Amino acid sequence: MKISARSKYGLRLMLDLALSHGKKPSLLREIAERQEISEKYLGQIIIPLKAAALVKSFRGARGGYSLSREPGRINLREIVEILEGGLVFSECVERPSVCTRSRTCVTTGVWNKVGQAVAKTLEEITLADLVREHMIIAGEAPEWSI
Repeated sequence: MKISARSKYGLRLMLDLALSHGKKPSLLREIAERQEISEKYLGQIIIPLKAAALVKSFRGARGGYSLSREPGRINLREIVEILEGGLVFSECVERPSVCTRSRTCVTTGVWNKVGQAVAKTLEEITLADLVREHMIIAGEAPEWSI
C-alpha cells in the first residue's frame, strides 16, 4: 500500500505554505523550486486545495498563494482526503453493494479499522506540527507563533 505522489507532494506544498505563513504570498514557481516538484504538477494539486478553502490565492504583482487558516488549524487528514478523494482502503467498506460477500466477509471490518486508524492519526497532526519538526531538523525557529 502506498500513498500517492499527489498526497506526498500536496503535503510538501502545504508545509511550504505553512513555513511562509504570515509573510507575502508564495508563487507556485518558487514553491516548485524549493520543493523540487514540477510547477505544472503543483498547479494541478493546488486546485482542489483552493476549492476546499485550505489555500487562498492572490492576483497581481504581489500575488501568489497562502494558507487560508493558521497552520495549527489545518490537519493532515483534511489535506489527504481532499487529494485522495477520501481515506477508504477498500471500496466495500464505503459501498457494501459492490461485493456480493459484504454481509459475511470479516475482512471488511479489518479494512474499516485500518481506515479509521489512519484517519485518526492524520487528524491528530497539523501543519504546525510539521513546521515544528522541520524547524528542529533545520535548527531554525518559525517567524510565527506555533
